[in-house]
Order: sequence, then structure tokens, then C-alpha cells
Amino acid sequence: MIPSSTRTGILVGAVLALTWIVLGFWAFFFVAVAMALGALIGRIVDGKLSVAGLVDAFRGKRSSS
Repeated sequence: MIPSSTRTGILVGAVLALTWIVLGFWAFFFVAVAMALGALIGRIVDGKLSVAGLVDAFRGKRSSS
């Protein structure tokens, strides 16, 4: 059986490819951005991503933790 992360990657790739083929580039771009934002929000909600660390990274601060 295919590992879960590989299966998810295949599904995401298929959704993006079909979006591009059926609706065009800008719809593909919007769907890709929405999926990335959804993944980011999901990681924050799960506690796997620190908002403070993310803000510091955008400000250019380095962290060893």
C-alpha cells in the first residue's frame, strides 16, 4: 500500500493539474494558494507550527529552537 504522505501528494497534484486543465492558470494559482494557506492554518491549529516563530522568520530573526 502507498504511504499516506505519498497518497496525499498524488491527490494534491491531481487536483492542481485538473484545475489547470479545466479552468486555466489563474484558477490553478488560486487553488494552490488556498491549499497552502489551509495547510499552514492546519499546522498552526495542530500546534506543529509556532506563530511567533513564523513571524520571527519573516522578520529575518534566526532561532536555534
